[in-house]
Amino acid sequence: MDKIFESIEEWMRNLLTGMVSSNLTNMFTDVNEKTGDIASQVGQTPQGWSGSIFSLIQNLSDSVIVPIAGMIITFVLCYELISMLTEKNNMHDIDTWMFFKYFFKMWVAVWFVSNAFTITMAIFDVGQNVVNRAAGVINQQTAINIDSVVTSMETAMESMEVGELIILALETLLASLCLKVISVFITVILYGRMIEIYLYSSIGAIPFATMSNREWGQIGSNYLRGLFALAFQGFFIMVCVGIYSVLVANIQVSDNVHTALLSVMAYTVILCFSLMKTANFSKSIFNAH
Repeated sequence: MDKIFESIEEWMRNLLTGMVSSNLTNMFTDVNEKTGDIASQVGQTPQGWSGSIFSLIQNLSDSVIVPIAGMIITFVLCYELISMLTEKNNMHDIDTWMFFKYFFKMWVAVWFVSNAFTITMAIFDVGQNVVNRAAGVINQQTAINIDSVVTSMETAMESMEVGELIILALETLLASLCLKVISVFITVILYGRMIEIYLYSSIGAIPFATMSNREWGQIGSNYLRGLFALAFQGFFIMVCVGIYSVLVANIQVSDNVHTALLSVMAYTVILCFSLMKTANFSKSIFNAH
């Protein structure tokens, strides 16, 4: 009878140990894959992320927004000319240099509107370059050695009772599920950022049309700050993921298994909240409203 109970216990131990090892392997595999996936997502330009959406936004910008921007820049330049003439003692102190300055400003303003979409994409190219450099550093330093973690866990489980193994199996299952749920939130954050980039890119000609005027130029300058904030938000996302990966990699599984799993779940929740804060943080850095 004792041998039967021992066999059942050994079978349960093997079952639970295999379940824990499987959950743990999947959990830390998700950590490594998530780091690489975020790097590839935030490191893509709008054109590389979705060529069809990019073509749609570009067509909307060229066919719908640019004509409206042309009307706005006509009004702004006329307003600028009137203001320039009236400022000089009601047209009594007119200088020839004033007109050269005005025509140069007009040429620059028209060039900005005509190349608004190209300038917008150039800003995101700069952001992509920064993100790709950060991704190279993070991926090299924070990849978690899954085999060593599983080996440490299996060594710790040898001294555990069946009841403790059941609790551990439930904890690893919960931690793995937590990571999967958080990965959905991360996907939403990344896709939301790209949609916001497309929205910014589609309307760019109108803010650029206001930049030649001192009073209206705040619209264009704030738009530029918003573009830089979106472009460099990807860098802040990579910093958050890098910090998260380092924290998870430094968890000592052999010391306290339960504490290690709770730490993984806590770090994952912190990662999600940090990623949601990157947009506001980037806007505050670049003073974008």
